[in-house]
Order: sequence, then C-alpha cells, then structure tokens
Amino acid sequence: MTATDDRLTTLEIRAAEQEKTIEELSSQIAEQWQVIDRLQRKLDMLTERFLTLEEQTAPGHEATKPPHW
Repeated sequence: MTATDDRLTTLEIRAAEQEKTIEELSSQIAEQWQVIDRLQRKLDMLTERFLTLEEQTAPGHEATKPPHW
C-alpha cells in the first residue's frame, strides 16, 4: 500500500464513523423532541386543570393568567 492508499482508507474510516455519529445524534434528538412534546402536553393539561379548579374555588372572581405567562 502506498501513502495515498493509507490516507484514503483513513478518510473513509473517519467518514463512516462520522456518519454513524450523525445518525446516533439525530436519533437522540428525535427522542428528545418526543419527550418535550409529551411534557408540553402534560403541562398544558395541568394548566387547564389548575385554572378550572381555581375558577371552581372562587366563582365570583374570574381566573386569568398573570401577565408573565
């Protein structure tokens, strides 16, 4: 093998390793987005539940979100 062949083999190995890493990271990102979406839905449901309970406990006072929400 020549030096050029060695360099080409090294580059091919690096490219394959980088492709594998990119695929793994992409998969992890997709999983994280699923977790974030699930948590956002839970937060939305809990917020609605909290506002409903707040309205039931203080029927004369309308529950509104604070300005920082």
